[in-house]
Amino acid sequence: MPDRFLMAGVMGFPVMHSRSPILHNYWLDKHGLKGRYMPLAIRPEGLEAALKALSALGFSGCNLTIPHKETAMRLVDRLDASSKRIGAINCVTVEKDGSLSGSNNDGFGYIESVTQAHPQWRADAGPIVVLGAGGGARAVLVALADRGAREIRLLNRTDTRASLLAEDLGSPIKAVPWSERSAALEGAAMLVNTTSQGMVGQPALDIELETLPRTALVSDIVYIPKATPLLAVAKARGNPIVGGLGMLLNQARPAFKGWFGIMPEVTPELVAMVEATL
Repeated sequence: MPDRFLMAGVMGFPVMHSRSPILHNYWLDKHGLKGRYMPLAIRPEGLEAALKALSALGFSGCNLTIPHKETAMRLVDRLDASSKRIGAINCVTVEKDGSLSGSNNDGFGYIESVTQAHPQWRADAGPIVVLGAGGGARAVLVALADRGAREIRLLNRTDTRASLLAEDLGSPIKAVPWSERSAALEGAAMLVNTTSQGMVGQPALDIELETLPRTALVSDIVYIPKATPLLAVAKARGNPIVGGLGMLLNQARPAFKGWFGIMPEVTPELVAMVEATL
């Protein structure tokens, strides 16, 4: 694209905490592309105007973060199948005709992070326990189901939210009461935390791992801190673990490809750059 300066960004409010500029500007430089990815502080009431301006301003697209992921769905021209099921988008691509396509890459990022850390992992290896019923949970649940999971036990501190989410997404997801979380871990092949519990400034998860098989993979989508209390306990007892940073890094890859035509890689250098900011 020699005729223009490439531009993309992340829309959110607040947004200056986002690590996305580190990722995309690294890849732009790595591939010799002239352009910039920037944080765009957009208030909720300005989202529609901001999205409509992308094409005229020469942007290739943008990412979306809190609080725009759900609202933006009705503001784009088309949605991919995954985002419809998840109920949110985190990426907008400006097409050649100026129209806007919305997608959600969180599920892709999650599965990539797991398979990169544990290449032999299989979603159908046994029951999977997922904690949480928010946006992160929806993306993870859809991705696990699409990957072939045959039994997913969904728990949330508010049982009603887990029940509604399980009903919405359907098989193989079944809601389990939070009070039965210990029993839900029995025989599980994988445990996934999609809540904010364990994040810096948040209390640790109120869950004991005694009934979880030591062979079960324990995953946390929280990436600050890198080693959450859940992962620390799991590692100490011998469980294989996966942190949340890989999901953050990998969800950005298909967005970059959609905007600039290159599927970038997550390199050790990039990981170190992001880790230095955590």
